[in-house]
Amino acid sequence: MKLRPLADRVIVKRIESETKTASGIVIPDNAAEKPDQGEVLAVGPGKLDDNGKRVELSIRVGDRVLFGKYSGQTVKVDGDELLVMKEDDLFAVVEK
Repeated sequence: MKLRPLADRVIVKRIESETKTASGIVIPDNAAEKPDQGEVLAVGPGKLDDNGKRVELSIRVGDRVLFGKYSGQTVKVDGDELLVMKEDDLFAVVEK
């Protein structure tokens, strides 16, 4: 199944964080916090402004982004857990 986001929404897949501390202690899945970084898998065409013109999103497919821990709506697609959120819910793009 493919998802095509509408308006100013983006589809993000969480990037799993390290499950081991610097000292080597393994953190169990149920105690680990949800990661707040992800990779953008799809972007919508943008929202319409007051004049009816489409405003493109500044986010691109493949960008690594930061977002709030409880941002977006979680959906399962083909066994993968994805987030659907508005561009406004994103905090920053992580530059490489």
